[in-house]
Amino acid sequence: MFGAQAQAKPAHNPNGDLEVPAPGDMDSISSMTFSPTSDFFAVTSWNNSAYVWQYNQQGQTFAKAQNAGTQPVLASAWKNDGSGIFLAGCDKAVRLWDLASNQAVQVAMHDAPVKAVAWCPQMNLLITGSWDKTFRYWDTRSPTPAHTGQLPERVYAMDLREDLLVIGTADRSLHALFVTQPQQIKTLASQLKWQTRCVAVFPDKKGFLVGSIEGRVAVSHLSEQDQKDKNFTFKCHRLETDIYSVNTMSFHNQYGTFVTAGSDGTYNFWDKDSKQRLKAQAKAMYPNGQPAPITCGSFDRTGLIYGYALSYDWSKGYAEYNPTTMKPYIMLHSCKEDEVKPKPKQPTAGRK
Repeated sequence: MFGAQAQAKPAHNPNGDLEVPAPGDMDSISSMTFSPTSDFFAVTSWNNSAYVWQYNQQGQTFAKAQNAGTQPVLASAWKNDGSGIFLAGCDKAVRLWDLASNQAVQVAMHDAPVKAVAWCPQMNLLITGSWDKTFRYWDTRSPTPAHTGQLPERVYAMDLREDLLVIGTADRSLHALFVTQPQQIKTLASQLKWQTRCVAVFPDKKGFLVGSIEGRVAVSHLSEQDQKDKNFTFKCHRLETDIYSVNTMSFHNQYGTFVTAGSDGTYNFWDKDSKQRLKAQAKAMYPNGQPAPITCGSFDRTGLIYGYALSYDWSKGYAEYNPTTMKPYIMLHSCKEDEVKPKPKQPTAGRK
């Protein structure tokens, strides 16, 4: 099984997770998403390329496909039948990569780089969010958008669960809407004081998580009564005075718990309902002693595997980047039940 290596653990893999061999020319990793139908996952990178691997429960991985674009890829989303992957990026376009033919065709276009992409199978719609301050709906058979929604600022984060779409913009506003009612947008002010990095819709669609660069997560609800009674924030991905960005969050489909991962090189499992941390993982480090940022991650369709990527997040600029020692890594973690299953609320538990 994953994580069963007996040899000494390297600094970038202190938890003994399965390391997937990464291509030598891979740059920082922008997204990691799992197929909704089979044991495949996709990784996108700033080197303009996207990759697909197959994995199994015995801890084996197999490189299956690669697709090279012309500019960095920022986001990815699978079709619900697992036949293709939508790739969004700095070329202002979204391409649908058909895995059977290994061909990619353009299916969407914006006026600035596309930061987020989601597929809505209920309506057979592609949804895109861009730095051009719009979100757009697309019938992939048509070159023009089915709907264009104006936003006050650039799209920094987006998540779709069934028919509920949540978008985080550069002004720290959160915009929630049901896909069938794109004109009825509920805009909420963030509970957090600093830039939004990621959002994740609750499994019951009653609210969403917001993660920011200040090492803090907000648990936000849609109804006004729940906002008063249930909204809260908590600190994470911090070490004394060192504060790191929360880069990615994902809910466990079976248990409704969630994982956060950040630029401190750690990923932690949480239960929002009992307001407690279920499990904290050891910190991944580069050979120079700096934390190895986790830039993206997600659960697979079974909830048994959490995949994540370590790569430089450019938070310290070009001058601090050493491509020889700060390589990207792709990791698969085998989730134990006590890491992801809710626990009874502890009487003394407070904010972590």
